[in-house]
Amino acid sequence: MKRLIAVLVALLALLPAGAQELRHNAQYPDDPAFVPVADSLKGLILTGEFNDSKIYPATRREWKVYVPVQYDGTTPACLLVGLDGILFNATTVMDNLIASGEMPVTIGVFVQPGVSYDADGNVLRYNRSNEFDRTDGTFARFLETEILPMVECLVTPDGRTVKLSHNPDDRAITGASSSGICAFTAAWERPDLFHRVYSSVGTYVAMRGGNDYPAWIRKCEPKPLRIFLQDGMKDAWNPLFGEWWEQNLLMESALDFAGYEEIAHWDRGGHSIWHGTRMFPDAMRWLWKGWPAPVKAGESRNDMLQSLLGTGSEREAGWQELASRDLPQAVRKRLEHPVTTLLYPSGKLEVSAEPHSNWLLCALVGPDGKRTATEEFYWLHNPDNETAGNGPDGAIARDLAFDTLGNLFVATAFGVQVCDQNGRVRAILTLPSRRIDTLCFTGHTLYVRSGERYFVRTLKHTAWNPEDGFITPPSQGQG
Repeated sequence: MKRLIAVLVALLALLPAGAQELRHNAQYPDDPAFVPVADSLKGLILTGEFNDSKIYPATRREWKVYVPVQYDGTTPACLLVGLDGILFNATTVMDNLIASGEMPVTIGVFVQPGVSYDADGNVLRYNRSNEFDRTDGTFARFLETEILPMVECLVTPDGRTVKLSHNPDDRAITGASSSGICAFTAAWERPDLFHRVYSSVGTYVAMRGGNDYPAWIRKCEPKPLRIFLQDGMKDAWNPLFGEWWEQNLLMESALDFAGYEEIAHWDRGGHSIWHGTRMFPDAMRWLWKGWPAPVKAGESRNDMLQSLLGTGSEREAGWQELASRDLPQAVRKRLEHPVTTLLYPSGKLEVSAEPHSNWLLCALVGPDGKRTATEEFYWLHNPDNETAGNGPDGAIARDLAFDTLGNLFVATAFGVQVCDQNGRVRAILTLPSRRIDTLCFTGHTLYVRSGERYFVRTLKHTAWNPEDGFITPPSQGQG
């Protein structure tokens, strides 16, 4: 038998690439979730057009809302957002999996990207890549504040009001290609909105910064997300932007390193919806397994995060929101006065935010207090490509603090970025809203302000207080 298998494998290798792919796919049986159910068991689909976006002005887009027969109109349903409209034969799969109990009662909201037209109906601008390939929270905010509130105003022809659960454990988001990366971005940026992601042939390449995701995932504190990735070894829709298949591999590697609950299915296909459709039922089964048990954040192997937060049962708790009145007076005062120039704990270096830049400057400080040999030294991540209106003079860095080990804590729109002595970001502590305006690090307690909100958490590192005098942190070497 082993010899026969070896012969078959050898013959398969002699087949043309296309034939190999067909043979490889033949091993997957037809999934019963693709078989249309009886009409009496089919969910209904509401349709419409959304033309009144404040976030994406002058755009028009179609939407469809799937309401399963099991939805009673009184109990809020789980939510599946599908980008690029109804892909993956999704409504038939949902009919079957909801009926079989393999996914909960779930309303599907399927949204197309926006398009701008002139008065004669001619296309002026396709908004798909701008909406989907960006690595900021804009599209998640569009869903949160414009699309989903509109959906919750709908009533089915038989009188059922559409009610959606607002628990992120009850919400999934899906997409393919540019909408695949958008599905991930929406959950990554807003884990308070979505905890479950299906990304098929995602464009984690150099279109609008998606190629940086593997680095951010490795540095950021893990978020409570469950992620299913799908791609093919021949996926290179446009090699100008990068190697699509390799970037998906890097995503899977980074997610594993960071402790995420993730699974990846790689096949021999290209940049096509075909394989993503074949995997959709299994992706839904895996994403919803164990529901309603919550999706939990994993534990990263990032040594700086482990040093800051601890590991296992000793891991420090996450952010806690505080009312302004509950802040110590000294902390409140410090949060009102950001520091963008700060001496290193030894007093022999000075760090300052460079205007309109991702950089922080570092100067040598002589015994006479004279600053010399200034360099762009600390480099910060800037996913939103913000260059103005944030820190002083448009600097990315908004506020600074050191710990007693010589690590620099920087308040940025991306979170608190923690840099080592050599100016490299080693860890990023993020909020669900991400934006951090100012910080106050005292003892083992880190306070931050985000707009009008305040958050606090305990760290295992100790803050350096300039009023306590200069110290010499242990050297971290040149790395």
